[in-house]
Amino acid sequence: MSKLKKDNNKIKTLIRKNDTVVVLSGRDRDKKGKVLQVLPFSGKVIVEGLNFVHRHTRPTQDNQQGGIVQKEAPITISNVNIYCGSCDKAVRTGVNVLEDGTKVRICRKCKETV
Repeated sequence: MSKLKKDNNKIKTLIRKNDTVVVLSGRDRDKKGKVLQVLPFSGKVIVEGLNFVHRHTRPTQDNQQGGIVQKEAPITISNVNIYCGSCDKAVRTGVNVLEDGTKVRICRKCKETV
């Protein structure tokens, strides 16, 4: 029986927590939401109000009722794009260096900061 190798590679992405993103594929396509959490090792993000799944839980000390709980499931990073407010659509982003040396993310279409 062979051992499985654990993959510790991070996925590099320009999507961060509290960004507004648009889902590109799946049952929640073209819906917008705020990123709650980025999972760089698995290459996924959790978006507020999107990709709900039902979780069957047992009664515990914290949750005495138990039952079916609805919660957000992770979405693959490649299936979301950052939302640009000035373009009013999902856009690809780039990085621009300002005069003081700080890096900012910009919209590739309108060149505005995201």
